[in-house]
Amino acid sequence: MELFDTASTMTRTKNLFSGMDQWLTNNLHLSGSNINYVKIPFLLICLVVICCLVWWLARKICIVLVHKFVKKSKTTWDDLLIERKVFLKISALLPIFIIKAAAPVIFVDFPSASHFVLKLTDILIIGIFAVVIVAVLNTIAAVLSQVPSLKEKPVFSYVQVINIFVYLVAGILILSVLLGKSPLYFLGAMGAMTAVLLLIFKDTILGFVASIQISVYDMIRVGDWIEMPDYNTDGDVISINLNTVKVKNWDKTVSSVPTAGFLTSSFKNWRGMTDTGGRRIKRPIYLKMSSFKFCDGEMIEKFKGYHLLHDYILEKEKEIADYNASLGSEAQVDANTRRLTNVGLYRIYAKNYLDANPRLNHNLTTIVRQMDPTPEGLPLQLWCFTADVRWGPYEDTMSDIFDHLLTIAPEFGLEVFESPTGKDVITAMEHANLGVVGK
Repeated sequence: MELFDTASTMTRTKNLFSGMDQWLTNNLHLSGSNINYVKIPFLLICLVVICCLVWWLARKICIVLVHKFVKKSKTTWDDLLIERKVFLKISALLPIFIIKAAAPVIFVDFPSASHFVLKLTDILIIGIFAVVIVAVLNTIAAVLSQVPSLKEKPVFSYVQVINIFVYLVAGILILSVLLGKSPLYFLGAMGAMTAVLLLIFKDTILGFVASIQISVYDMIRVGDWIEMPDYNTDGDVISINLNTVKVKNWDKTVSSVPTAGFLTSSFKNWRGMTDTGGRRIKRPIYLKMSSFKFCDGEMIEKFKGYHLLHDYILEKEKEIADYNASLGSEAQVDANTRRLTNVGLYRIYAKNYLDANPRLNHNLTTIVRQMDPTPEGLPLQLWCFTADVRWGPYEDTMSDIFDHLLTIAPEFGLEVFESPTGKDVITAMEHANLGVVGK
């Protein structure tokens, strides 16, 4: 298939160059069979010079005039066209059009050579048009990705699908030119190749479907922190493409996860934490149950001096006194009465300490709860949320909280569980030996 009708051009060519053939015959005494060996190389040299000159002028116009005009404009999309060299790619069409117009003239006596050159120029024109269209589509995608409502959508994934379609159409047109068949012939033949195409483009099709679902259900966005154990990925999403999602891990490495993997593998998205404005602290303190005891009067008076416990103890003392008074004579048995405990006061102290901490988000849940006893002791779990979700401030806040609560536990007569160390074993053996000697 030829993009231009060359019949009329060839007719004009014969008239135009009949004078040139006559001049070569009269002045150089060349016979008809030898004229073309002189004329065609000369014309080809002239064609190359003209094409190079036109291409150079076209590039200069693009660089000097078009680029200068674009840089003065206030819009940014035209700058992206320059960045992707769209105008320079378009300028490459001019020499090809000149070659296409000149081929019938130069090879007027060689129809097969002319036909070959025309097919080659048609293929180049189709290829350049495809490249230009893809560059324009990528520019549109870059512009759309800056729109606030589309900034976190996988726009480039959709454009990549269109790009594949453009290259597919260009391939069909090139085959049509080479084989001299109608494009519809290849479209019909592709029905039999559907299974093969599905196999070849399986990952692309799966990625396209996955990117649509990711976008529709808002599963991930650029900038989200995700964890994906199956792919050993833990970091921020930096790009979402048709086939892969790139994640920058916390160790500064970059992981490429198949887009379809987000539909087949489990992952955790921490976006909700960022949007809520609170990062959870969920950690227990293990207390030795052998250190639990009831508080005597001296301990209660001591704890009344703690600002975080003063009001609670006064209120609790009145409540306990009223309850114990209602027992009558049964109050003489300690087991029947209610009394404050060191572990209970420590739990209230920890809760009030969290409530008074300005670095926590008090709009979210804050509790201190006892968990089921374990061989390591009684877990007293702290559940709260920091107001700053960044990693560094989060760790600092959590460390400060546990530094204080672990250090102050002995003030309540409590012991924090710790597995025995070598020093503990040696000390226990020394005490045991002293006991034997003492006897």
